[in-house]
This record gives sequence, C-alpha cells and structure tokens, in this order.
Amino acid sequence: MTALALLGYISAALLAQLSVAIIVEVLRRQPTSVGPTQADAVSNAAWSGLRAFRVRSRDDEDDAISQTSFYLEPVDGQPLAPYRAGQFLTFQFELADALGEVRPVTRCYSLSDRHDPEAYRITVKRIPSPRDRPDLPPGLVSNHFHDRIAPGAIVQVRAPSGAFVLDDDANIPAVLIAGGIGITPLFAMARDALATRPDRALHLFYGVRDRREMIFEADLLTMAQHHPNFHLTCVQSAPLPGEGEADRYHAVGFIDVALLRRVLPHGQHHFYVCGPPPMMASLVPALREWGVAGDAVHYEAFGPASIESAEHVVAAPLETPIDVQFAKSARTLSWTGEDTNLLDFAERHGIAVASGCRSGSCGSCETAVSSGDVRYAQPPSFDVAQGHCLLCVGAPRGDLVLQA
Repeated sequence: MTALALLGYISAALLAQLSVAIIVEVLRRQPTSVGPTQADAVSNAAWSGLRAFRVRSRDDEDDAISQTSFYLEPVDGQPLAPYRAGQFLTFQFELADALGEVRPVTRCYSLSDRHDPEAYRITVKRIPSPRDRPDLPPGLVSNHFHDRIAPGAIVQVRAPSGAFVLDDDANIPAVLIAGGIGITPLFAMARDALATRPDRALHLFYGVRDRREMIFEADLLTMAQHHPNFHLTCVQSAPLPGEGEADRYHAVGFIDVALLRRVLPHGQHHFYVCGPPPMMASLVPALREWGVAGDAVHYEAFGPASIESAEHVVAAPLETPIDVQFAKSARTLSWTGEDTNLLDFAERHGIAVASGCRSGSCGSCETAVSSGDVRYAQPPSFDVAQGHCLLCVGAPRGDLVLQA
C-alpha cells in the first residue's frame, strides 16, 4: 500500500468519526419527546363547571354523629386539582324544598384537611331547626348529606376555590380562631403549615359549647404536643359536669379579645376567623377596635355568617330608586338601597337565583349583565367573566338589566 493510499484511508476514517460525533451531538441537543409528567397532570387538573365525584367513605367525627367527614374521589379517575388549605368545594344538588318543589341547590363546604392526591375531604355538620324556631325546616343540604350520601354516592362538585388562605409571611405569627364547624378550614391550615412551615408560630383557639361538639380533638392535641410552635386553646362555653376543668389546652368561657390579650404574646399577628354568625358579628369588629389592622384580619363566612362591610351599609333609602330588571323572570323592581346586595334583593322579591358561599368566592350566583354596571365594596375573590357579575356581593350603580 502506497503512502498516498494509507493517507486516504486515515482521512476517511477521521471523517467518519467526525461525522458520527456531529450526529451524536446534534441528537443530544435535540429536545426529547416525553409523555406528560405527573406534575403536568396535576397542574392541569383543575376543571371548569361541575365534575362527578364518588363518596369513597364517610367517618363520624363526634359522638352525637352530627359532624361527619366525607372522602371524595373523581369518577373519571383523573388527578385531583391541588388546593391551598382553607379553600372550599362547591356542591350542586337537585333537591325538593319544604314545599316539595325540586330545584337546584348550591352549597359550599371547606376542605377539612391538607391536600391529599387521592381524595378530597369535607366535614359537614347536620343543621337542625333553630332551637327558638322549631317550626322552621332544618338545613336542606347538610341533612341530605347525613341522611342520603353514603359510600358509592355520586355528587357534582366545582373545583376548589376561595381566598381564605394563610399569608406567606412566616415571620408573623398566625392566630386561627374557630367556632364550631368553623374549625374545618382552620384545621386544614394548621396541618398544612406544620408540614410546610413548622417554624412559624401558630395559635389556634377553638370554641364549642361542650366537649361533645368538639371534632379533631385527638389530632389537635397530638399536634400541640409534638410541635413547640403550635399553641392550642380549646374553649367550652357550657361544659358538661366534670369537664369544665381548665388546663394547658382547655379553657371555659368564650373566645373574645380579653382571652386573646391574656394568651397571645405581645406583637404583630395575622388573624383568621371562621365561626357561627354571633361569633363573627362580635369578634371581627372587636379585633378592629382592639387596633388590629384591617388587612391583618381575615375571615370566612358562608351564608348568614357574612360580615357586612361599612361600604355596604346604607343609612337611608335612595332619593331616586334604581330600576333593576330580571329579564328571565320578566320582572322589573325598584332598588332603594336598603338591601345589602343583589342576591338578597332578588330573594326578598321571590326571584330564584342560584347561590352558594354568599361571599363572592364560589361563583354560583354569577349572572350575565345585559346593560348597566355593578359595584363591589371589595373585589370578589372569584374571577368574574366579562359582562357578568356576582349578585351576592354586588349592588347596582344605576339602572340594571340582569339575565336572571
């Protein structure tokens, strides 16, 4: 073999190696096509409208079997949408009212534990007729859950929503104040905070009538005993005989500013309050009177527990009434300013409108606006579609036409 031929073979070999190297490098830099990851699936798991869920199981949380947890899994088998502790689910049923008329009914229930990728949990308290008004019907949906919703039942659910969630400043202690079943979102907050931000100071005040009404007590005591930054005070207003002894985790009386002054260390706090109407109506204003900044007081209030904003309160009727037309109902009514919001206004005049949270969070009362404009004392947490409004927290600026 001549030197020239040998040189040719060497050059060809080098060229081949160089070509392979270039091809490998190009392929290495090409984006790899892969299927969707679990993270992608979870991030896209939120849904619009109603989604069918099956009740996997139910657990009674108290001896009276008046507060029951329901575990829900999606019928379609797709991933659950993640949520922030403190948010709620919105349920829709077709139920007969006290007059026997079947109608759509919407209710919101807080998610009562931190996120579980396998199932959602809500905890529902059976609402009886008022003690002072036994002639009034009991809670329609809560009793339906307790009496009719067994494992295997299918319920229609909207995706988690709500703005009642812990702030992100772990340097400021959080004070969680629960009354009765109002413990559910706050229990979820506490569990999530201890798992994700255990260094943050948490104070949980949990008020009940007596120990029979207390739920999650064993879990709460375990949390307090194992987490030095979690401080628990369970308050009974009417303890049973032999159960009124105060100790490190229990007190007798009511949750009020006097108790908070006595227990909380001096300094700045963020307050989160959820409870029955009398508690909400007294405690939230009292915190503000104590000097707590408005943006440091957060509360969740469904239905009659709503705390009215000063901007919603009208001292006297309007001099010139506003015409509000409910187009689908073929009725035009005079808004005089004496109603807090359009939902109350519609219901007072016998116009049936879907509703849920009554606090601008769930979107159940979202209604198309044909003409006119709606004002809000505070921007609702629900993302309202263009050309629509939320009746539960809205009031007309002027003449208004609604598709309701």
